[in-house]
Amino acid sequence: MAATYLVSGMTCGGCANSVTNAIKAVAPDATVSVDLDAKQITVEGLDDAGSIAKAVEDAGFEFGGAA
Repeated sequence: MAATYLVSGMTCGGCANSVTNAIKAVAPDATVSVDLDAKQITVEGLDDAGSIAKAVEDAGFEFGGAA
């Protein structure tokens, strides 16, 4: 099941890669899609919003909760 979250501070492909890599460090099998224009990520394979929030914030971005 996929879930979409708001993430502030992403402006480029490098930001998208940082967020993706941070989440994959927690859940290597997760699929992460980034929409830079909407400032959203969609994560499939990791249902723990707390772990996703921590990974996003540890990567230097602001987790905004479910979209």
